[in-house]
Amino acid sequence: MVAPLVVCVEVVMIMRYFLWARAKSLCFLFKWYIPNLFTADRGYYSVETVTLLVALKVRYRDRITILRGNHESRQITQVYGFYDECLRKYGNANVWKHFTDLFDYLPLTALIESQIFCLHGGLSPSLDTLDNIRALDRIQEVYEPSYAWSSYVLRSHTCLLFHMKDLCGDLLWSDPDDRCGWGISPRGAGYTFGQDIAAQFNHTNGLTLISRAHQLVMEGYNWCQEKNVVTVFSAPNYCYRCGNMAAILEIGENMEQNFLQFDPAPRQIEPDTTRKTPDYFL
Repeated sequence: MVAPLVVCVEVVMIMRYFLWARAKSLCFLFKWYIPNLFTADRGYYSVETVTLLVALKVRYRDRITILRGNHESRQITQVYGFYDECLRKYGNANVWKHFTDLFDYLPLTALIESQIFCLHGGLSPSLDTLDNIRALDRIQEVYEPSYAWSSYVLRSHTCLLFHMKDLCGDLLWSDPDDRCGWGISPRGAGYTFGQDIAAQFNHTNGLTLISRAHQLVMEGYNWCQEKNVVTVFSAPNYCYRCGNMAAILEIGENMEQNFLQFDPAPRQIEPDTTRKTPDYFL
């Protein structure tokens, strides 16, 4: 992908900002735009948000690249709200099924000018080069945390399939850490990786930066690991209670980086999210 462009991540609750400041958000239509997902779940307007992103992708297909997040899976969306929202708004699960089928086809990572590596979560101990990542069969359901078990020594076809799910899932679930080396993630999925791991990955692949999401940061963005990694979080007042700012990352023509921070839209009356029991259970 080529600069200039905008990197926007964790867009799960950004719909109200789009509607409230739509004039400002039109800037997204005139540059490359990389929304890093987690549009499904944890917001009142998840369906509208992901529908808008897909519509923008169809309209500006050469200007928008949509990356997959850790919640873009069938298991997770049934736990954190997207499934229920689809059922509530459409009366059946067909829309949910079509979206989750679509999620399987989303790319896991993006590369900006061969310098900035974009993804949702973090690195994997089994994927130390970009070529390793390109070789992944990404078109599949990724694991949820309960599937995060090691399958490195297993050889059957079934176990190889789960190993591939592990590798794709690592990119969506892993986090940077203050400790060096690899660690077991407290999330129950992916890994933690230290500054030495990020620096070696960037050096090996000729990168200058890993841009990722996956963790709430109160100022909307946070540099870490000696500026080998930046976390960008574009959902203001996460879960309607965290009080955090949000940010997007602008990359200029000469690869200069500029963070734009914003607060949540003015609070409105929240929609009725009471789960309706289908008639056949009455």
